[in-house]
Amino acid sequence: MRGIILLIWFASTGLAIAAEDFAEAMQAAMANLRTATSYARTGNTALAQLETNEATANWQRVQDQSLAAFAAPYPPAALETFLSTGRQHLDAADRAFKNGDNSGAGRELLALRRSFHDLRHASGFYDLGDCIFEIAPAMEALRTAATRFSEDASPSRIEDVISTASVFRDRLQRCNNWASEDVSRQPEFRRLIDGAIASAGEIAHAATSRDGPLVHRYLIELQSYAQLLDFNFG
Repeated sequence: MRGIILLIWFASTGLAIAAEDFAEAMQAAMANLRTATSYARTGNTALAQLETNEATANWQRVQDQSLAAFAAPYPPAALETFLSTGRQHLDAADRAFKNGDNSGAGRELLALRRSFHDLRHASGFYDLGDCIFEIAPAMEALRTAATRFSEDASPSRIEDVISTASVFRDRLQRCNNWASEDVSRQPEFRRLIDGAIASAGEIAHAATSRDGPLVHRYLIELQSYAQLLDFNFG
């Protein structure tokens, strides 16, 4: 009986270690992808390729292990799909970088990151990184509204800026609430999250005043905040 108990303990410990390895490898790979996306956005293709290659190496580290080792915390079918399609996205991004298509590579990296967060959701996991990743659609909606406002400051366009800024601000506040105590106390996190929340309120005021240049200034500021939050805490 004691031998059986030890075997079960070793098996469960091995599973925990494997799951931890998966989490560490994915955390490293996602950090590489965030950095690669940032470099691609600014035209630093060579550095973006290096980060993508690092992500691929971390991906291979996971694929070299038994899929069954990770099956406990993740649905097996969802995990298998994630790993196979993820490698396809990485390979497609690498090809796009080699062809000088930074935008195409960026779309592949974003699709891969989205699939990772989808896997986490399917597995019942959620944290600050997931929350920050999810502010991107709200930021895009605000960017679209602010751009349209710059073309025509009609009452409906003003209302669009106000409403999308409110949604974006709510998303930021939600992420602020998801931050752990340690992260919440970090000066960089406070600077970014508090600055973004404040600017989301100010862009609405600027739209109400029909101040196009000020709306544009706050839009640029908010996009920078969103990118830095994603880079540092996504």
